[in-house]
Amino acid sequence: MAPSSKPGENMLWGGRLTGGLDPLMVAYNESIYFDKALFREDILGSIAFAWANCKGGILTEDEFSKIEKGLHEVMKEWESDTFKIIPGVDEDIHTANERRLGEIIGKEIAGKLHTARSRNEQCVCDMRMWLRDEMRKIESYLVSFLKVITSRAESEIDFVMPGYTHLQRAQPIRWSHWMMSYGLSFASDLERLQRVNKSPLGCGTLAGNPFNIDRDMMAEELGCDGLLWNSVLLHGRVRIRAPGRHLLYWKLLDAEEKEP
Repeated sequence: MAPSSKPGENMLWGGRLTGGLDPLMVAYNESIYFDKALFREDILGSIAFAWANCKGGILTEDEFSKIEKGLHEVMKEWESDTFKIIPGVDEDIHTANERRLGEIIGKEIAGKLHTARSRNEQCVCDMRMWLRDEMRKIESYLVSFLKVITSRAESEIDFVMPGYTHLQRAQPIRWSHWMMSYGLSFASDLERLQRVNKSPLGCGTLAGNPFNIDRDMMAEELGCDGLLWNSVLLHGRVRIRAPGRHLLYWKLLDAEEKEP
């Protein structure tokens, strides 16, 4: 397939390149059919960021009001399954939402939505919010299980059992003490799952945000427990890989339990 002579007018990279992409590369680069599942998180994150930019004087209250209203209209289209994806233009959920917002409220105001925001922090924020909501069911299982462990340990505290070292009986220990060793292990797993609920917004591309944006306010708006503090760590090494692995691990355990 021959590449087109001009870059796509609405493509994210369209202002940098003079030539077009091979259609095969366009199809390969699109993630919209996977990450459209993040439409809600992407829109809520955008509203929170726009509100912070409004408080910081980058957007006027009227501009923010139009952006917020427009994004809610975009969300309704996703929820009602009427959002029309444009192949070759909507690379991912972020570009799709921004393109549609521009059609609803006009490109001049919609184009200000992304001011001072990095696509990196936006992607990480979307994924962390999605993972957080997916993990809540798993967290409820763990909390229930920990309640059983602590209840048994308390009611059976007088039971004694042999403690082993090197596969040999070593010292007598309480049954409750042995049981709580597992309880603390699962409690650590619970804390690890809950650490996903941290906001990266305000980290910028790599070195932070120079506009004194209110990161705490954005985190609170999105229901996050706190902030990811180091922008280099966020973009360079962890991003969402570790939380994603934790979710997959617990999902696999849950699937094994449901097998006949």
